[in-house]
Amino acid sequence: MSNTDVIIVGAPRSGTNMLRDVLTAFDGVATWPCDEINYIWRHGNVRFPSDEIPEDLATPAVKNYIQQRFQEIQQKYSADIVVEKTCANSLRVPFVDAVVPDAKYVFIYRDGIDATGSAKERWTAELDIPYILEKVRFVPKMDLPYYALRYFWARVYRFISREKRLAFWGPALDGMQDILQKHSLNEVCALQWQRCVDKSEEAFARMPEGKVVRVRYEDFVRNPVTELSRILAFLGKDVPQERIERAVEGVSPRSLGKGRKALGEQEVANLEALVGDTLRRYDYL
Repeated sequence: MSNTDVIIVGAPRSGTNMLRDVLTAFDGVATWPCDEINYIWRHGNVRFPSDEIPEDLATPAVKNYIQQRFQEIQQKYSADIVVEKTCANSLRVPFVDAVVPDAKYVFIYRDGIDATGSAKERWTAELDIPYILEKVRFVPKMDLPYYALRYFWARVYRFISREKRLAFWGPALDGMQDILQKHSLNEVCALQWQRCVDKSEEAFARMPEGKVVRVRYEDFVRNPVTELSRILAFLGKDVPQERIERAVEGVSPRSLGKGRKALGEQEVANLEALVGDTLRRYDYL
């Protein structure tokens, strides 16, 4: 394994990509050359019905396979720190910790209503061939037929769906099909955010101090130098101030409130009623 494995955990559209890109801007910090590696995390459990994979399914074979993938990145880029970001990991932190027991975690969270407004756009997005090809390279060969069929169905479903949405997108919750049948797309996105945050917090609350640092998205985009410095200190990486400032030059608070505004007052009120307990816990309501 690499000297330090860092797992960024967060619900979809909560700044996980931004944080990964900022961290990997530093020398000695590397990641996979694609957006997420859920295919790798699910190898050996590819037919498990959701992304909420329990810890006891981290078998020796599964651990060995995933650890080898981390080691390949470490060796390829001569990295001191390997950063991994897959949003679905927020649903299975104990499983992840069983696979990479020495990892450190950066838990980034965002206003769930803003995240919902952004996630809905991904559920209804057009086909992105370059994005797909980037990720296909990291699908285990024996799992390719399974994912090819799933992806084909997702695209077909988009054409027949009344909401013009994919059959699935983002972290797959337990009981996902039932949720999709009973709730509007906005509600599904809000429930995805809530489950991801709740499951992550539940797992991190049981971890010893020094394993996880919590980052509020709104604080990071408003004060990126301060927040990034705090994260780097947690990771034990000494970086000059000017390099930190350079790494966050593209960070901006311009997306704050954008999702809420797009949803409108009435829909925001409905969603706040649906996931209000979690919003209140993080002072978003």
